[in-house]
Amino acid sequence: MIPMTLAEIAEVLDARLDNVPDPQVVVTGPAAVDSREVAAGGLFVATVGERVDGHDYADKAVAGGAVAVLASRPVAAPAILVDDVQAAIGVLARHVLTHLDCTVLALTGSVGKTTTKDLLAQILEPFAPTISTDRSFNNELGLPLTVLQAGPGTRYLVLEMGAGRKGDLTYLTDIAPPHVSLVLNVGAAHVSRMGGGLADVAEAKGELVEALAPDGYALLNAADPYVMGMADRTKGKIVLYGRTPDASVRAENIRLDDRVRPSFDLVMPTGRARVELELIGEHQVANALGAAAAAGTLGLSTEEIAAGLNAARRRSSGRFEITERPDGVTVINDAYNANPESMRAGLHAFHALAGARRTIAVLGAMGQQGDASEAQHEKMGRLVAELGIDILIAVGEGDPRAMARGASGAAVAVHPVQDAAEAALVANELIASGDVVFVKSSSDSSLFGCARELANS
Repeated sequence: MIPMTLAEIAEVLDARLDNVPDPQVVVTGPAAVDSREVAAGGLFVATVGERVDGHDYADKAVAGGAVAVLASRPVAAPAILVDDVQAAIGVLARHVLTHLDCTVLALTGSVGKTTTKDLLAQILEPFAPTISTDRSFNNELGLPLTVLQAGPGTRYLVLEMGAGRKGDLTYLTDIAPPHVSLVLNVGAAHVSRMGGGLADVAEAKGELVEALAPDGYALLNAADPYVMGMADRTKGKIVLYGRTPDASVRAENIRLDDRVRPSFDLVMPTGRARVELELIGEHQVANALGAAAAAGTLGLSTEEIAAGLNAARRRSSGRFEITERPDGVTVINDAYNANPESMRAGLHAFHALAGARRTIAVLGAMGQQGDASEAQHEKMGRLVAELGIDILIAVGEGDPRAMARGASGAAVAVHPVQDAAEAALVANELIASGDVVFVKSSSDSSLFGCARELANS
């Protein structure tokens, strides 16, 4: 964050200072919403959640190094008081960004956002100071917090932007107008909130390219017809990437090794280079191509981009996170979130990685699927059967039962269970040395903890 006095921040936010001995004290560190993550000289942002009220931790945050608290009511610490903390942090981020000389690269999509963001950041970091979204902090609170991590030396700002509803991306791009907008794909994530169909999802995702100025770049996945339909919604220069022959950034000669790690020839207007990813699954090729296309707009050569991809490692937990237990069991934690596209890709990668070993899939609900939810879950159960997965533990009432129904009648041993705790108990009873266990669901199914428990058993 650029250094700002409390008085300057209050002026930008049209706020009132409370319990502030010296308005000229300077905030030099970033903002944080977790009092345990406050940096010396930073700003603590007191948000009110379903279970925790940040205002109750104001004194701890200041004791931990925060200069002051951005709050909606007086607290036991120096405070900048505003009516709406979330809106205020967005205003502050937009103000700070106007004082930075950095390029904003924004990306969105129904699946693959976090992995692609991590790949792009790792390509860029060797060349210039780069700030990227932490974990999946991609919403109206997480994005401004990421922007406020940037300082005068930051050259590239890589921002993952999520959209749960129409208008979300417009709000985020108003805070951080992009110079590069990368759209990965359009799938069924959040479909029930956006209107019920993929065209509605595409309408929401397309807000990212609408935000571009004429000198910006709209990077569109040529393999996704809904993404390609966004071409007439942008003033920016269009660059096509993807696994199609007509894409200017594409992959040729794709191969998978014995651990299902993809390699391919990266073909760009600037040349050709071999990429050998450490990430698991053929679906990672599209993510790598999106990151390559974005880096290419900044002038990096094909060889430099390939080197960055080859050196890249998985950074974010819960995305095909593999643990090899001492007893020979492999646990794959892919439980950060799920929708039909990511579930399908995960199951295929899991099946390929397991080979001839016995397979156990612990699967929960895929949220926000609207009227198609039951059918989508039953279809996923049929995929489990088609792949020949040995055991399915379907976690939860409702839609997971449809998943169990889809897998029934085949050679799959189906175990419906009530919740994550029962899933862990049943899985631990069934697991034998040499098995491969795959855990995936939407985040509200709480299977992330189940996956961690199984990995550490």
